[in-house]
Amino acid sequence: MCFSASASFGVSAILMAGGVITLKKTYLKSQIPFAAIPIIFSIQQFIEGVLWLSLTTTAYASWHKPATYIFLTFAQIIWPTLVPFSMLLLEKNSKKRKIISIILLIGIAISLYLAYCILFYAVNSSISKYHISYDLDYPHLNSAFNIGGVFYLIATVAPAFISSVKKMNIIGVTLVISFVISRVFFFENLVSVWCFFAATISVIVFYIIAAYSIPEKAPNSIY
Repeated sequence: MCFSASASFGVSAILMAGGVITLKKTYLKSQIPFAAIPIIFSIQQFIEGVLWLSLTTTAYASWHKPATYIFLTFAQIIWPTLVPFSMLLLEKNSKKRKIISIILLIGIAISLYLAYCILFYAVNSSISKYHISYDLDYPHLNSAFNIGGVFYLIATVAPAFISSVKKMNIIGVTLVISFVISRVFFFENLVSVWCFFAATISVIVFYIIAAYSIPEKAPNSIY
């Protein structure tokens, strides 16, 4: 959440409660990674709440660097791999599974690349225009064409449009719209703001899992 510490903690609590309810709706192991998305978002937003405190309260200043790195780990390393992986587990169409598997490989590659960047290039965060701005000195951000960003979008958005799971495409549409809004109106704070909008997909995750709460309606699982 990009607006304040209290907002971050509040949304984190709501997402955690919703995530627990969503997990209780699962009955197959293959549903767990996808159902856990709200909980992971909850942890991520909690960390950004801590980051807000570290940037605004002297007593929490020592948490600045750790919170920055932990938040970026969620935003840039976990999601590109978790999103296609979780959707692959739910997919029953063999052709679509092959496509999502390829996207998963792309996601793993971009996660590893961004992990390398986080470890070996300058990373910082600050408050800019009432939002948290992440200053990332990554090679691809200094190029004319942000290749890393393109592959990140492919890994996190494309599987939702490819999936045959009912309502999954709504997640893709939500992510695209939120990314465009963040890119146009909050460019300097894109990482933080887009993650806030992305957290709204947690509601959709609940409805997708709930739709398969009856075994007869569940898609075939690879587990």
